[in-house]
Amino acid sequence: MPHHHDRTRAAYDGVVELYASLFADRRLEAQPFARAMIATFAELVRGTGNPRAADVGCGPGHLTALLHDLDVDAFGLDLSPAMVAHARRAHPQLRFEEARMEDLPVEDGSLGGVLAHYSMIHTPPAELPALLAEQARVLAPGGLLLVSFFGTDAPDPVRFDHKVTPAYSWPADRLAGLLSAAGLTPFARLLHDPGSERGFLDAHLLARRAATEPVAGERTRPPTITK
Repeated sequence: MPHHHDRTRAAYDGVVELYASLFADRRLEAQPFARAMIATFAELVRGTGNPRAADVGCGPGHLTALLHDLDVDAFGLDLSPAMVAHARRAHPQLRFEEARMEDLPVEDGSLGGVLAHYSMIHTPPAELPALLAEQARVLAPGGLLLVSFFGTDAPDPVRFDHKVTPAYSWPADRLAGLLSAAGLTPFARLLHDPGSERGFLDAHLLARRAATEPVAGERTRPPTITK
């Protein structure tokens, strides 16, 4: 059986133009809550004094560009080479690289922020703790992580047939607990009803790396993405 990374990569490679036409050109114009959370995230990242931020699972790069417009030194990372190629064409002034969220080509403790906008939804629940630990690794003390995802009132994650490839919705409390276990402190959340036919909530969690000591799994690696 193909690994879920392979399935996800192939699925998004096959819908680049459609995906970009549905989302990239509108930049969240119909999603005021998501816009507000991203604007808050950008303000807090700037307030850390370290404006470098990664948009992980950046897709066609529209939110990387939005962060740039909000005075964040943002770059984009995505599993799909076709998405990265589209993002580079659409935003040639910004940096985009292929990468897995579980193995970011970023040095320890170097970022003021990480944005994960519905980009963790395809990760099986058993693999999510390691993925979150990797986001914590690249954050500087005081750095921010904004995770947006499909929320559920069920007690456990719910697998569903996403329009691109299978995905999971999460109880907000469960995901907040995983963030805490990864060495991050959740301090703000927003859940709202998107009127979706799936019946899930749109959910956003903001967390901060407050510790000054290394988080679990932290390792020293040479910088591969620099300003």
